[in-house]
Amino acid sequence: MSKLYLVPTPIGNLEDITLRAINVLKSVDLILAEDTRTSGFLLKHYEISKPLMSHHKFNEHKTSENIVNRILAGETIALISDAGTPGISDPGFFLVKHCAEQGIEVECLPGATAFVPALVNSGLPCDRFCFEGFLPQKKGRQTKLNELAEETRTMIFYESPHRLVKTLQQLAEVMGENRKASVSRELTKLHEENARGTLNELANHFNSKTVKGEIVLIVEGKVFEKKKKEYIKKDRQ
Repeated sequence: MSKLYLVPTPIGNLEDITLRAINVLKSVDLILAEDTRTSGFLLKHYEISKPLMSHHKFNEHKTSENIVNRILAGETIALISDAGTPGISDPGFFLVKHCAEQGIEVECLPGATAFVPALVNSGLPCDRFCFEGFLPQKKGRQTKLNELAEETRTMIFYESPHRLVKTLQQLAEVMGENRKASVSRELTKLHEENARGTLNELANHFNSKTVKGEIVLIVEGKVFEKKKKEYIKKDRQ
């Protein structure tokens, strides 16, 4: 039966792909890739030889109708992103929505996504959290930061290397420089780094070095004074 598969791909280490993902990619009629050159390396590594079609945020509105028609005509298609799970700060939502509206079966495989290991490794509460992805670069940025200053759940952000220090400094201004946070970069790669501390400490740390790689920023939610006193009391017992 024809369907759309959403297939997670490694976020760095090529070994972080499931056997099922490999088998699905070998079985489909077409693979939609965010960047066909990037995905080409992965597919070649696992000896997957299937037609590739570009599907990214700049063309997804134009190409989705054609993709849906091909699935309705009997083809089985897989969507992959450059790294991680499609739809998580990557193309995927619009196509899934279109397929759902047309009654097309969509199956998402479990697999790699950057924010889960970053969250669990942060040392911050991960029983309740909110994923914010990339903050607005200009319009609405300050409003969003002010809103998040009152968020009590652990917050997850994606950030680019050249904006990391600025973002840490802005978060410190709005949330307080002693708010706890964690920065994970180059996850699963040779130079993986997980840095923990306050927003101010992390801003100073990364301001003193050249920052490279994909980044996940985890920030502690707001802890009210009553809870803080309870934590201190428990620690003393």
